[in-house]
Amino acid sequence: MIRTILIVLLFVAVAGTGYWGYSEHQEKNAVLLQAENNYQRAFHDLNFHMDSLHDKIGETIAMNTRNQLSPALAQVWRLTSEAHNDVGQLPLTLLPFNKTEEFLTKMGEFSYRAAVRDLDKNPLSDKEYNTLKELYANSTEIQNELRKTESLAQKNNLRWMDVEMALATNKQPEDNTIIDGFKTVDKSVEGYSDVDFGTEVSNMEKMKDRDLSQLKGKKITKEEAKKIAVDFFQLKKNVKITVESTGKDAKYDAYSLTLYNPDTKGTTYMDLTKKGGYPLYVLYDRNVGKPKISLNEAMLQAEDFLKKHMESQMEMVTSDQYDNIGVFTYARLDDGVRIYPETVSVKVALDNGDIMGYEGTDFLLAHVDDRTPTFKISEQEARKNLNPKFQVKETSKALIRNDINEEVYCYEFLGILGDDTFRVFINAENGNEEEVRKLKEAEPSYNDI
Repeated sequence: MIRTILIVLLFVAVAGTGYWGYSEHQEKNAVLLQAENNYQRAFHDLNFHMDSLHDKIGETIAMNTRNQLSPALAQVWRLTSEAHNDVGQLPLTLLPFNKTEEFLTKMGEFSYRAAVRDLDKNPLSDKEYNTLKELYANSTEIQNELRKTESLAQKNNLRWMDVEMALATNKQPEDNTIIDGFKTVDKSVEGYSDVDFGTEVSNMEKMKDRDLSQLKGKKITKEEAKKIAVDFFQLKKNVKITVESTGKDAKYDAYSLTLYNPDTKGTTYMDLTKKGGYPLYVLYDRNVGKPKISLNEAMLQAEDFLKKHMESQMEMVTSDQYDNIGVFTYARLDDGVRIYPETVSVKVALDNGDIMGYEGTDFLLAHVDDRTPTFKISEQEARKNLNPKFQVKETSKALIRNDINEEVYCYEFLGILGDDTFRVFINAENGNEEEVRKLKEAEPSYNDI
């Protein structure tokens, strides 16, 4: 009897194990199949958008009137964005494809800048038409290479999951049509580097690659970085500090500091620029309890923190609450003008008012000591360009970056339309509506806190 029971139990165990293994195998196959289908879809979408992009660029060359040309160029910009999105969904992160992505970015920026300007007053130049012709020829080559890759992949029943495995393990097969096809595309794009996208697009590329070389001060050592951290946090000697240089692939040349406080059992992370020793960001890692202070009290803590650590006058422009933390964004105030590119954010714990985080990278990258404000029209003239139903509650002067990354001086109007609150920025030189920002429901105006 006991033997029979043991045999039955063993049989049940074996059967259960087999069923579990089968279920796991089925679930794994289902996940792999879904991933493969997603990759296939993204690849087909990429080909479709590149075909459409090629055709649309060809159409722009034949157009002359703004009524047709501006929407067509906007479509070129949209299609480059779609193609970018498709590439981002493919397992190409380990495969050099950056030249193609960079080319698509420049193509999109060129078409967008042309689409948004007044082509009646400032029509496309001969140089810009030549650029469009070059883009048309280049997109033809990319289109053909992608079509060839797609055709061979279908013919040989190639799977994208094999591509992902090959890239992840660095064990690329001698003949992988998809990998070879994308390498061919990227190699071809290297030859397009002489395309003249214009100085404006080139300047935008430089803006994206901004560095911190304009910072004042000498290069600091690791020991000096430790001293800055001690003074910054007013630390005791028993705090353990480790300092490491950021890696060679880091965007900015900085020191990364880790500070452990045995009294509070808390760890703080901080990045300091090597030049000048300016804080890029600070993060205090601890659990935050239930709120015991108000958002207004937290704001006062943030402002006190900034007064201690920043020479510039800062003014709060947004405040939010995420769980048990208040997040406040401040813009530099320069002679009554809010300099929006120069912003910092401060995070404050609502349980006891601790500073949980600080982000100052944007401020350091954009900071300019001497700017010359340009306000050619009056506030009353700027108001004429607002929606008649827009109820203005506050007005101020501001410097913002517009859609094409240019710094422009504006009149900033905070007001209400219907049940929503908006910030509207009117160009202080020509009266154009530069930007409209909808405030979140929980976000107060400047004077509400």
